[in-house]
Amino acid sequence: MPITNPQLQNHPFLQDMYRDAYFPDFLVDKCKQILIDLCEAIEAKKPSDDASLLKLTHAATNRFNDLAEEFEENDSELETGAREAIGADFETIVRAYGFVDVDIEDVIATRDW
Repeated sequence: MPITNPQLQNHPFLQDMYRDAYFPDFLVDKCKQILIDLCEAIEAKKPSDDASLLKLTHAATNRFNDLAEEFEENDSELETGAREAIGADFETIVRAYGFVDVDIEDVIATRDW
């Protein structure tokens, strides 16, 4: 199901990671897919409160955690630049769906990166 939120339909997810050769594009593609899947999950489940939203964002964050080893195997890692890009896109997503008061640290609280 494609993203229907007009703020996110053409959003350039993880643009800074794509611009940095340190991050292999095929892995950034996997990260981008996690964010797209998160948008689709939010649209499908329509969380009505922060707790419901956080279940979805934590599941997405855990998928990023699962990619850490693959980044390392490809001489890369989810380091500061990646953390900032990923965190910014998580914030863009939750704000676009109307969660303006949720703390971004809570949104990605399960991160290992």
